[in-house]
Amino acid sequence: MRFDIMTLFPEIFTGYMGQSLLKKAIDQNLVNIHLWNFRNWTKDRHNTIDDRPYGGGPGMLMMCEPVYDCVEAVRAETSPEGLLVMMTPQGRPLTQTLVEELATQPRILIMCGRYEGFDDRINQGLKPLEVSAGDFICNGGEVPAMLLVDTVIRLIPGVLGDETSSKYDSFSHQGLLEYPQYTRPRNFRGMEVPEILLSGDHEKIAAWRHEQSLQRTREKRGDLLK
Repeated sequence: MRFDIMTLFPEIFTGYMGQSLLKKAIDQNLVNIHLWNFRNWTKDRHNTIDDRPYGGGPGMLMMCEPVYDCVEAVRAETSPEGLLVMMTPQGRPLTQTLVEELATQPRILIMCGRYEGFDDRINQGLKPLEVSAGDFICNGGEVPAMLLVDTVIRLIPGVLGDETSSKYDSFSHQGLLEYPQYTRPRNFRGMEVPEILLSGDHEKIAAWRHEQSLQRTREKRGDLLK
């Protein structure tokens, strides 16, 4: 899968791309990430990307022309054109269901805003899929973009060491939270590993895990059971 990330601060992604599973996925050519700076499509010597909003109000808005020029140039870099995504708190929540949909795309282009956001004609004309990382405000779209990438790459075959791993993650298995898991030692400060997990009876273990998932979901996220 290819990600094209358009931002005013591409250097934010450098450390992220050099760590852990993402680095391995890039090294194995399972994931390709290309970084683009909106300022490279500005026209003046000051690389102006923002201006005051019409009608007044606080802050600055990212201007149409450099953003359009950047998106159109990046889209033309290779085929397919890819799915254009705008990170915005007004967008569709980034749920596991959406992640699974995004993971079917061969190419995703991500727009990261700054300041007070984008001129609304960018949304009107480019028609991106608007995605929200949650009901909160970040300083920009870069951290939410990392979150999107991090969740999607887990579903790309070959990225995880165990291909069944993501199947049992919270929200992936029947929409429930994940069951509790344990490793050695069997006893830690008086807390014991449940005996059922030591039984070797895989059918009973599976039933116990399912019941634990249901119980956790009822207790922590009852809204999911609706």
